Amino acid sequence: MHAVSAVHPVQLIRRHVQIKAPSTLVISGDDYVLPPQGRLIVLGAGKASAAMAQELEKVLEGHMRPEGLIVTKHGHGLPLQQLTLLEAGHPVPDKYSLEASRRFLEIAATAEAHDLVILLLSGGASALLADVPEGSSLEDVQQLFTLLLNSGAGIHEMNIVRKHLSKIKGGWLAQNIYPATLCALVLSDVVGDDLSVIGSGPAVPDPSTFADTMAILEKYRLLAQLPPALRRYLDNGMAGVIPDTPKAGSPFFKQVHHYFAGTNHIALQAAADKARSLGYHPQVLAADTTGDAHTVAAMLAAAAINWQGPRPGCLLAGGETTVQVTGKGKGGRNQQLALAAAIALAGHEGITLLSAGTDGTDGPTNAAGAIVDNHTLELAAALQLDAQDFLQQQDAWTFFSKAGGLLITGPTQTNVMDLMIVLIT
Repeated sequence: MHAVSAVHPVQLIRRHVQIKAPSTLVISGDDYVLPPQGRLIVLGAGKASAAMAQELEKVLEGHMRPEGLIVTKHGHGLPLQQLTLLEAGHPVPDKYSLEASRRFLEIAATAEAHDLVILLLSGGASALLADVPEGSSLEDVQQLFTLLLNSGAGIHEMNIVRKHLSKIKGGWLAQNIYPATLCALVLSDVVGDDLSVIGSGPAVPDPSTFADTMAILEKYRLLAQLPPALRRYLDNGMAGVIPDTPKAGSPFFKQVHHYFAGTNHIALQAAADKARSLGYHPQVLAADTTGDAHTVAAMLAAAAINWQGPRPGCLLAGGETTVQVTGKGKGGRNQQLALAAAIALAGHEGITLLSAGTDGTDGPTNAAGAIVDNHTLELAAALQLDAQDFLQQQDAWTFFSKAGGLLITGPTQTNVMDLMIVLIT
């Protein structure tokens, strides 16, 4: 929890936003003067956006009165004083996601040159701000999002596809806000902190193209499963009938500024500091862990089993793995990783592994992830649970709900990908 606390909006917003004078807002050391006729518009999207907005309102209290809209995942909302809150679907968009996008664009269209727009952006925004390409339906978009989530595609690839079926992602929001000044405060939930990927890059130039989108869909054999309306839209994009996303050099980005408020690296360093204070010898393996959850589990288990460093040891990794869903079970990438690790750690004493999402949710479950050690399979065997079968069915949540080991935190109000912690005694 120390790592999660280090990237919580309560810490981050006050560190990055201050009031220097009645009309001057300081964001990460940069001054933004709001003229008397100017408005302060706040737009927020993501699992952490409600907490970010709540803390921003406290900073602004008695100085500036913001107006705007915040959209977060169902169940992640918090009470706000001036800003309007809307909850929407994640990881698959719902009708409220469409409503959020419509209202975002309406507000953006009212922004004028003397206005300042603050965008509070965190992980989850791609689903929470979903719109429907002309000629298609919400059901079409939901089907595609589900196909992408189950395909094993990485977040970079998924968001390239999402951007090219949207008029808010891939830089389009910035174009709608122009000529107002736009400042984005970002909690990164992607490896490499690529702004064009976080939330599908609503306020940055998009380097990807319709051709990249088609290549990704072909790579994961999804073209034949695409709803016809979405296929026609993409074909029109390939033909140039529909314009591609805004690119670098566009004037719409001249008044756009991005600031990283929180990253996985910050959380990892906080975890390392806490481990050290508890007498462990921490080693950060990587903040850019990607790839198949089973492969990463094997790597972490091997690193712990073969650990030659001082004891007690603590191995730390951050990032975001993927799972190609072929079974019909219930779980998420962190629970799947933990279950694969439990199998690999069977018979090896003194090793405990945790894998969890910093947002408090892992897949469509109530758990953030799971904790395992060499006794996990022993307990499962006593209950006549076949861990390998649950792994193959991608049914890790059911396994851990029976054998024990689920980590249930509820919404943490932040989101900087996943943390993997291995303790070696």
